[in-house]
Amino acid sequence: MSKFRTIWTTEDRFVEVIDQRKLPHEWVVVKLETYEDAELAIKEMTVRGAPLIGATAAYGIYLAVREMIEEELDPSFVDEAFSALRASRPTAVNLFWALDKMQKALDESTDFLTTAWDMAGQIVEEDIETCRMIGVHGLPIIEEISNRKKGETVNILTHCNAGMLGCIEWGTITSPIYQAVQKGIKVHVWVDETRPRNQGSNLTCYELTRHGVDHTLIVDNTGGHLMQHGQVDMVIVGTDRTTRSGDVANKIGTYLKALAAKDNQVPFYVALPSTTLDMTIRDGLTEIPIEERNQDEVRYSTGKAQSTGKIESVLICPETTKAANYGFDVTPARLVSKLITERGICDASEEGILELFPEYR
Repeated sequence: MSKFRTIWTTEDRFVEVIDQRKLPHEWVVVKLETYEDAELAIKEMTVRGAPLIGATAAYGIYLAVREMIEEELDPSFVDEAFSALRASRPTAVNLFWALDKMQKALDESTDFLTTAWDMAGQIVEEDIETCRMIGVHGLPIIEEISNRKKGETVNILTHCNAGMLGCIEWGTITSPIYQAVQKGIKVHVWVDETRPRNQGSNLTCYELTRHGVDHTLIVDNTGGHLMQHGQVDMVIVGTDRTTRSGDVANKIGTYLKALAAKDNQVPFYVALPSTTLDMTIRDGLTEIPIEERNQDEVRYSTGKAQSTGKIESVLICPETTKAANYGFDVTPARLVSKLITERGICDASEEGILELFPEYR
């Protein structure tokens, strides 16, 4: 596993992130110097993926504390930062978990700057270990399929990007894949392009290429066809919020993959850090807020022009056509085979979750 991170600190104790909107064609680093920079990075999807959003928000609070101290501002300035960062993206629960953790640490501290710096760093390090352990527990699933197929290639279908680019290092869905490849297991990944922002084609393909994992890009509606013809051994997706009952919110289109998997007896796994559990709600369909984003993300598509080699955005519909852009959908627990967490594998049910996380009883 090559070592690079999606968020890191600089010598002058500011923060840098990869501008994921530019991948896979350009590697652009963005420096975050204020909490507004962190807020904008989250809103504009410079960073994306629930764990990375949480880490960026945590460092956003550190930056707000730093500015408050250096500029001798009223403490309400940090309260404003908390409010702004909480409003930056509505669906991913890691955002609120990280901000709550930062708030608690600051409430119990007298050295605000050191506390904010240390807690943001702790959140990052905890995510790395959490994702590594998701891979440790998910690896035996891939091993079992490989053994059953007598060493033939294990075909895995993914949707969106819940790889290291959505986290810090290992990723959630990619952690078991990377660990399987390290063990010499033959793995092939079917990568949904994941319209409208193409996180699959732009990001998942980028990092699988970087890690030398065999993969094939497919349009979003191909998965069902592949399952019907026995070309998918398992589906694994991430989640931005999972309810107490095991309902899963993930990138729009996940629900359709779960339906196809159920109809074709293909196991459908969700890889998640416990930080994406929302134990305050039960019914994902009615209680999880679904983000609606700018319609131009649907109306336009961005890529590298074949003729000029430049990154261009092109309109793909009539100029007067309106578009709906729902960012997520909810997959009911009944369609989820198992949840893969840092503590092990469990049923997508309240009892299954509580067996691994009894502190939530």
